[in-house]
Amino acid sequence: MRFFFNPLSKAFVITLGIILLVVVGIIDYLTGPNFSLSVLYLIPVLFVAWYAERFIGIVISIVAALVWLAAGLSAKKYYEHPVELYWNDMMELLFFLIVSILISALRSSLQREKEMANTDYLTKVPNRRFFYEIAEMELNRSIRYQHPLSVIYLDIDNFKKVNDSMGHSAGNTLLRLVAGTFIDNIRSTDMVARLGGDEFALLLPESGPESAKNVIHKALQSLKEVMKDDWPVTFSIGMVTFIKPPASVDAMLKCADNLMYAVKAAGKGAIRHEIVGD
Repeated sequence: MRFFFNPLSKAFVITLGIILLVVVGIIDYLTGPNFSLSVLYLIPVLFVAWYAERFIGIVISIVAALVWLAAGLSAKKYYEHPVELYWNDMMELLFFLIVSILISALRSSLQREKEMANTDYLTKVPNRRFFYEIAEMELNRSIRYQHPLSVIYLDIDNFKKVNDSMGHSAGNTLLRLVAGTFIDNIRSTDMVARLGGDEFALLLPESGPESAKNVIHKALQSLKEVMKDDWPVTFSIGMVTFIKPPASVDAMLKCADNLMYAVKAAGKGAIRHEIVGD
């Protein structure tokens, strides 16, 4: 199923769609008037409608109807009244448009459901489930290419105190602020996820010790600026850089989680960084 949601270049989709239309049109012309191949025009229409935006799907539907008409005008079919050919072509166009719009709407709906299933409802960052999915991919890539991989486990200190003294709505605002600050301060290749409660994880692909330190210190500095006036919290952070990839995502996350809890046990509000396999 994941294959069908993989993004494709818009130029590639349009080019392949046009090529398929031309091929179908040529076959339609060469097969003679005894064979109806109108259903084959749905192949490029469906392909473009699924992988490109709705407008492009509509354009390809119009082009498909024009190619079908061209095949008919090129002696593919003969009609006692020429208007029949144009009427049939209009019906083909209407059919292509309906299919294109429905397919585009179906993909959009499925994509929204997929995003909702992978997103934390409160902070709008990836949830635990999606974190594990992406982390598994990055771990496999790290094993294959022998690239370093860093993971960060963060817990908001005194979060319960915020909820108790300021209310749960304030706690929710705090969680959104933390998530938003991370999003604004990490690289496009990195990922932040809410694992649950007041715990967040950052995944830093192809990040060695120095690179990971730069990312977390930049994010932490921004967090401190955001928190200093209104929020009586600090952050306990466990960070692990794997020079040698771990056996599993669970092992990777547990290592960072253990470091985070060691920070809490030592007084909270600090970072512990460990390099594994150096």
